[in-house]
Amino acid sequence: MNIDLQRWIDRWVGIPLCAAVSLVDAVIRPFRPSGLADKAPRAIVIILLSEMGSLVLAHDMFTRLKTRYPDAELHALLFDKNREILDLMQLIKPENVHTVDDKSLKGLFSSLWKAIKDLRHANVDVAIDCELFSRISSLLSFASGASVRVGFHRHTQEGLYRGSHINRPVPYNPYQHISAQFLTLARAIDSTAVPKSKQAITLSGKPPPHVQLDPALKPDIERRLANDFPALAGKPLVLVYPGGGILPIRAWPLASYTALCEGLVADGCAVAVIGLKDDRALAQQLVANIQAAAPGSTAIDLTGYTRSIAELLALFHVAKLLVTNDGGPGQFAALTPIWTLMLFGPETPGLYAPLTPRCHSFYSSYPCSPCLTAYNHRSSYCDGDNQCLKVIAPGAVLEKAREYLKHDGAEKAIAA
Repeated sequence: MNIDLQRWIDRWVGIPLCAAVSLVDAVIRPFRPSGLADKAPRAIVIILLSEMGSLVLAHDMFTRLKTRYPDAELHALLFDKNREILDLMQLIKPENVHTVDDKSLKGLFSSLWKAIKDLRHANVDVAIDCELFSRISSLLSFASGASVRVGFHRHTQEGLYRGSHINRPVPYNPYQHISAQFLTLARAIDSTAVPKSKQAITLSGKPPPHVQLDPALKPDIERRLANDFPALAGKPLVLVYPGGGILPIRAWPLASYTALCEGLVADGCAVAVIGLKDDRALAQQLVANIQAAAPGSTAIDLTGYTRSIAELLALFHVAKLLVTNDGGPGQFAALTPIWTLMLFGPETPGLYAPLTPRCHSFYSSYPCSPCLTAYNHRSSYCDGDNQCLKVIAPGAVLEKAREYLKHDGAEKAIAA
């Protein structure tokens, strides 16, 4: 399903359902517990349906839950397409990962029904809804059977109604990094304060650990690249991700990527454009632009080349640098040693920057930025002229890219 249909269903179906569930909850509340009788949860489900990158940013939250409640079984509920990254991070037992198929309405409802049955069978007593004011996720927290339901609360924001059945409401704070807000959700389980966030939040300060890939993956990627693109030999490989995914407003202009890549190939680098198969037309245009400006340069199209996220992470181990729009690839890079430059505009690095010292975020601080927020369900009011990204100069990005490539070269020299 496309994102606009998902928003429509969440609004026009979700609101009346949230009202109905809240009424049911009010009626049965006097007859059932709204907390943990033994003060220690048996099973906790983390609901984080839609964002693969947010799973990486939630690493500290998962770690805290394991430390705070060592005897509790952790479960996760997410879209099926996002499962692989969670499995690679090895935060939850594979049998405790419950997935939802959002490719069609029929698949959505059948997979939701199965997930709810499985969670009830697991006797989940705590549900943590990490979604930003999604109605379906709040309904799932209730349907899971959990007596403690944690989630972001609208307070006085009228348009963000999602019912009153979340009994551990946490105010959403647009001034705190989302990783810190996820930690607040975890702390709300046994908090007695009002609001449930009257404790200082300190992130670990450590980047997420690098994932342990199949040892054969990196050599396999290197062999495939050598066979398919012999011109790469001996050149530092720089990856660029120019696509905006389901939110094209997040994309740095193609002309800016072209200027950046012209500078990189002039420095002797090879440039590879990554993305999904849907990004192929954009990638081919970028490659054509580079080769027209610098005939004989090494610029290749790798959209659809990696067959899994694991292979993409293996490619990150092979390359020296990633330049990317705000999105999943930049977050995944934090799970590998690659240096990353990330371009923000419609969203802010103050909330979503990867938690790694190997990433530099570019952000122009325009007065209308960020325009994709929890308050508008990430539906921008911009007319498409994303000046917040257009003003980020290719020269500045190239300068930082050269700095990071020198870092990588120095590290390799020390290691040798």
